[in-house]
Amino acid sequence: MPYPAGLQPHEHGLPRLAQDALPVLYQHRLLTTRQLHRLLQPQANHAVYLRRQLSRLRERGLAAATVRHRGGQGELVWYCTPTGSEIVEAAGEVTPRAYRMTEAAAANQLQEHTLAVNDTGISFVEAARRYGHDCGPLDWHPERAHRFRDGTGDDAFLIPDAVLSYVHDTDGRRRMLTYFLEIDRATESPLKLAAKVRAYARYLDYIPLPPPGRRPAGRGTGEAWRERYPAFPRLLFVLTGAPAATLARRTADLRALADADPRLRRAADRLLAGIVTLEQLQDRGPWVPVITPVFGPGDPTDALLRTPQEGQSRL
Repeated sequence: MPYPAGLQPHEHGLPRLAQDALPVLYQHRLLTTRQLHRLLQPQANHAVYLRRQLSRLRERGLAAATVRHRGGQGELVWYCTPTGSEIVEAAGEVTPRAYRMTEAAAANQLQEHTLAVNDTGISFVEAARRYGHDCGPLDWHPERAHRFRDGTGDDAFLIPDAVLSYVHDTDGRRRMLTYFLEIDRATESPLKLAAKVRAYARYLDYIPLPPPGRRPAGRGTGEAWRERYPAFPRLLFVLTGAPAATLARRTADLRALADADPRLRRAADRLLAGIVTLEQLQDRGPWVPVITPVFGPGDPTDALLRTPQEGQSRL
């Protein structure tokens, strides 16, 4: 059933939980019932009421579902329909995106990757609840493009799997943290992962030049990332999709490749980067020493990814 543009979700007579689910589905593209339960109803022992509201969204043409086949068991994976997307955008609660999930896209080979990105975000949301920090269901954004110039002078785009915002609050000291998340399901070689680290190092130092024929204004605007972030985001590689021993080897390989790269060694005191498995994040959370730094001795640390060179004033 089509709805007139500009109506808010509550104007369709949707219960609060259904209203909350719609923008979350819109922003995160694909979520299982279990993921939605962890995000929206963590206090409930069962997802019976949530399933009822998801069915209501499907009946009204605002959400749809496909089946996730993993381990021989089917599980419903939910997404926002084009009609549901129009309503979310009209409500103005989230940043509009041109991307529209379709039935074919929901069932394609990127399904597991998208769900792993969202499992990573959920791990941070659950940690925030546990420690009294701030990170909610809409605090990570998939595939935000960051434009810069590569070494040939051509435009390049750095597109993290997600950009996550988190407020870490300890003893009244609040840190506004941002993370570039890169999810690897053991489908790319360590060489490709190292190339991603180099791309982030280039973006860290990238200063836009004025258009041809135009002189720079004053002393310039500095690095491009300063237009978007108060401090350069921490880079977190989240590994999954293989046995723990395999992921440990991939971690060691990425560290060795980073150590062998002179440009990356020069950026090591400014580019805070770490490696963790998705299973470690889910089991223990990001605020215990489960993260292996990309640079340096390799002693496990937490998601602050502090280095000896990092000053106390850093965000």
